[in-house]
Amino acid sequence: MSENHDYLKTSDDPLLRLRVDVLALMLKGAGYAAIFCIVVGVFLAATIWIGTLLPAESKEAPDPSLGAVKIIQMTAQV
Repeated sequence: MSENHDYLKTSDDPLLRLRVDVLALMLKGAGYAAIFCIVVGVFLAATIWIGTLLPAESKEAPDPSLGAVKIIQMTAQV
């Protein structure tokens, strides 16, 4: 006894059916985009939270990659 109820009466008008299908696909895509943005936000929040756990000395230390640049410049001058 499965009755197919067409509450929007979309079977009568093919143009309306097309609009409903397109709307459903757009909402599905918007849902996927929202999930992606939430995942990126959680990743950024976790990175910031881990950064707050580091000691203050690590935040004030010089950039280690700049030391490598200075060494390369010193050897190039010699």
